[in-house]
Amino acid sequence: MDDIALEYLLIALSLGELQDGIVDAYYGPADVRARAIGEHAPALDLIARSAALRARLHEVTDAQRARWLDRQLIAMETLARQANGEQIPYRDLVERCFDAEPEPTPPEDYAWTRRELNDLLPGTGDLRERLEARDNALTVPVERLPEIVEWLTAELREAARDTFSVPQGEELSIDLVTNEPWSAYNWYEGNLRSRIEVNTDLPVRAPGLIGLLAHEAFPGHHLEHVSKEQRLVREQGRYESSVQLINTPEAYISEGLAETGVRFVAAGGRWQELFVEVCERAGLTMSGQDAQRNWLISQAMHRLRGSQGDAALQLHVGGRSRDDVIAFLEQDALATRVRAEKMLEFITHPLWRAYVFCYAGGERLLTEWIEHAGSRDAEIERFGRLLSEQLTPSGIALELPARA
Repeated sequence: MDDIALEYLLIALSLGELQDGIVDAYYGPADVRARAIGEHAPALDLIARSAALRARLHEVTDAQRARWLDRQLIAMETLARQANGEQIPYRDLVERCFDAEPEPTPPEDYAWTRRELNDLLPGTGDLRERLEARDNALTVPVERLPEIVEWLTAELREAARDTFSVPQGEELSIDLVTNEPWSAYNWYEGNLRSRIEVNTDLPVRAPGLIGLLAHEAFPGHHLEHVSKEQRLVREQGRYESSVQLINTPEAYISEGLAETGVRFVAAGGRWQELFVEVCERAGLTMSGQDAQRNWLISQAMHRLRGSQGDAALQLHVGGRSRDDVIAFLEQDALATRVRAEKMLEFITHPLWRAYVFCYAGGERLLTEWIEHAGSRDAEIERFGRLLSEQLTPSGIALELPARA
């Protein structure tokens, strides 16, 4: 481990001592963690050390690594400033943490989605009621979830192996939990192992299960984490990647690739095939024709994936009340009251209030970058880079003429 990586790890792990949850995973040397805990570094020290380490990055000969460290350290300094009590304007906070500006959903997407859903959903009358009826009819019984999740994860793993390099020896487990602000979470334990938790506070719907497991497992978070441990840490000795930090640019990339990855494991009618099988295993009736219609409904709803970020901007920038924001999520984003309140819980949580932009923003950026590759093979190559390289949002944006 070089001095740059060591100091990076000490700053990162010390931040984790100041705010619980900032360190999402650590699988580096135990003595480095013990040293960080023993130092009891105050926030002011971490602000200064982050800036000092950035000033040394001319020592790093690899340009990609230097840029990645630079953008990570900007975020880490910002988090230290927050921990020191500094009130950072919300937009500035998002941009400094994630190396990307918060992008609202184009207003026309809301109207477009309503028109599509009005044609796709059976019946007439209130659109939210029709959508809720569809969702209720496609709820997976909790007692059947473990078996379905195990089967579906195995299917996605095989699809990922057919397309990408999956490290030998990787493994994961999946548990059902409650009382969490998120729908699912990948806890990376190191040594090529993940523990995935699926939150059953809200009903789990069959149309969302494929995307959820593609996001958390293959080719999403699990494949990314094991690939980076294998290639960056074990093979290249970039020990800075043995810690994963929430609210930094690496999280923006991670969530973006997890949202984008389903296109590589469930494309060309494969989503519909998996969906029919999920429904059969859940005891739900589903024909091939209805599966296609549900695919189109899911695609239409996906256009509103940024509505939670829009709600965050309304709340934290626009100064709208909680009731107004919930009304927006119900009326414009077509969320039920219960789901709208769960979304609000996430965007008001001290750890997650800015994080919401990683999902839609990350997916939007990476989808544009991947599709700009020009061919299917080139798209696969670009996604493979996301899995194994130290890429940054601003670095990716520079490769896109419109964004550069």
